[in-house]
Amino acid sequence: MEWKNAVDRARRGFRDERRLYLVSISSLAIAFLCLGGALLTMTNLDALAARWSDTGRITVYLDDDARPDDVNQLRMVLESLDEVRTVTQVTPAEARAALLQELEDDQALRGLPANLLPASLEVTLRPGLGKQRTTAIAARVGQFRGVDSVDTYRTFFDGLERLLATGRGLDARVALLVALCVLAVVGNTIRLSVARRHREIEVQKLCGATDAFVRRPFVVEGTVQAFLASFAAVVVLSIGYLMVRREFDASIAALLGTHVVFLDPLLLVGMVLGGAAVGATGSFFAVRRYLAV
Repeated sequence: MEWKNAVDRARRGFRDERRLYLVSISSLAIAFLCLGGALLTMTNLDALAARWSDTGRITVYLDDDARPDDVNQLRMVLESLDEVRTVTQVTPAEARAALLQELEDDQALRGLPANLLPASLEVTLRPGLGKQRTTAIAARVGQFRGVDSVDTYRTFFDGLERLLATGRGLDARVALLVALCVLAVVGNTIRLSVARRHREIEVQKLCGATDAFVRRPFVVEGTVQAFLASFAAVVVLSIGYLMVRREFDASIAALLGTHVVFLDPLLLVGMVLGGAAVGATGSFFAVRRYLAV
């Protein structure tokens, strides 16, 4: 009954202060939208990194004077391993043609000699093999005759992992910044609302109202502000995702080998409920400070 009364008074407060609360909700929605955008970016980068790292690949660069018998023996050994899916030999001419294709047949590079790039064996590994096993296979392959070097692309993936770790740290900072923003905006909005209703509060206190009775509707108002702002941000983010997904999948997905993904539903629920909780906290301390004066 007490909270039902508080909700009724909060509804009246929203009606009386609708312009003030509309500005507050709009400002908070932008902050939550920035947080959602950062989380969505990291989610897709994580999915992309998982997709690339799951597709194990080794490039075995051959010596210029590697004998065909040595190369054939190496291919047979690789193809006999359970961890290996395919082995493809690439000649210097094929490597040059692939380079020109990637660079859109740059005229300035067409004069490059055919043997500029070394011959190689492109080895595709079974998905989910793991870093240690991939490294062990590369070390074993590197001992064969005719092998110049073996590239497992670990340098690239290690750099990508560091980049993702930095991105997660930035997401945590953005989340903290948004939480502080919610506390500040909701707190200031509630303080303005309290100041405008100070006569009503004084009458309630003269009639014997407790601090909890006075505080409840303001806490409800602050909670609803943050809830509506975070929910609006999720809706806008979802609409933007649906608009971009088809264009992305049609143009870039095939190149990157993955499709754009949306945020986990639990993460969305956590953002909305977490925002509401922070809004309730901000309004609670804003009214408590006023009542303590």
